[in-house]
Amino acid sequence: MKILHTADWHLGKRLQEYSRLEEQKEVLREIVDIAEAQEVDLVLLAGDIFDSFNPNHEAVELLYKTLRRLSNNGKRPIIAISGNHDSTQFIEAPDPLARELGIIFYSRYDSTIPTGTLESGIQITQSESSFIELKLPAYDFPIRILLAPYANELLLKTYLGDGDREEEFRELMGKRWTALADKYCDNKGVNLLIGHFFFMKEGEKPEAEPESERPILHVGGTQALFTHLIPPQIQYVALGHLHRYHAVAKEPCPMVYSSSPLSYSFSEAAQEKQVVIIEAIPGKPVQYKPVGLSKGKPLYRETFDSLESALAWLEANPHCYVELTYITEQAIDASTRKALMKAHEGIVNLIPQIKNPIGQESLSLKVEDLEKDMLSLFQLYYKSERGLEPNGEILDLFKEVISKEE
Repeated sequence: MKILHTADWHLGKRLQEYSRLEEQKEVLREIVDIAEAQEVDLVLLAGDIFDSFNPNHEAVELLYKTLRRLSNNGKRPIIAISGNHDSTQFIEAPDPLARELGIIFYSRYDSTIPTGTLESGIQITQSESSFIELKLPAYDFPIRILLAPYANELLLKTYLGDGDREEEFRELMGKRWTALADKYCDNKGVNLLIGHFFFMKEGEKPEAEPESERPILHVGGTQALFTHLIPPQIQYVALGHLHRYHAVAKEPCPMVYSSSPLSYSFSEAAQEKQVVIIEAIPGKPVQYKPVGLSKGKPLYRETFDSLESALAWLEANPHCYVELTYITEQAIDASTRKALMKAHEGIVNLIPQIKNPIGQESLSLKVEDLEKDMLSLFQLYYKSERGLEPNGEILDLFKEVISKEE
């Protein structure tokens, strides 16, 4: 069977004052087209469906219309879990109605999905907290899925109870997954886990979280989850949260972040956005491959030291968002700023990079400098950057700024 893994749609997200809704519509249509072209049997949506706990109606409408198309009007089941940007109540609210289209929302560890047969013939044959087993009409084997939505401390307390609070969160989750896998996951079915957590190999340096993400390295005061916690029966782990496509581990099975469908911050500027197509049969290692997404505007970080070179690049790259750093002796003057902003409608940030005078050392603070007042520290910084003391007008302006801050 074929499975499509996607995550981190962040519907409704903006890039500062720029709406990304039209780009999101385009890239979600592309994902639907990929599912159709690849003849996908099942979709896994691994959290951060929305960008906020209270999404606007355009984002909600986009989700429902996309999932209806993605489900092929109920013939292709979709398993969608909540992420750290999602409201658990909001995600599960449409579940009873959506389930008739084979769309299963899951966000609370104290929830159990009802069993039964849907109009499309899809069967929910077994379920309990954080687990579901499906049977599709086209296949004579079941699909077992361990469900691991993001959980804040309150939800974890509800799920884990007060008695085990001395044990670490990751150990409790690992024991729970092992118990479910031992109970349900033999080699006569396809065994999967879908989760929205920060996974890493024990002892390795943590992967950097994207600038646009709320960090969840510590969940409820606990540590990141380790890859060795995944039970050996599991054949593929579909992850959400990190926005770059990569496999955290390949043993005991592939544990993969599919990437977000769009670049949502300039830290993602060089990333290729993708979904993952998995081919799975019972009792065998899965085959998986990323499929690139082409819709949406790219994000670039570019640095220029002349107006001519900046304008030439902006003219050659009209359909993008750019964080432009401009190297200058002093602040960017008004005419230069106007020329740059007029040349391109997608300049999100315009950052001056002040050149130090030749031979001038960079700012170096001593311990005793930390006791100095704000004005004195500003004078040190200004001298380091410009090679001369700030004049009275600049000092008066700085005093005005910090007085407003206070």
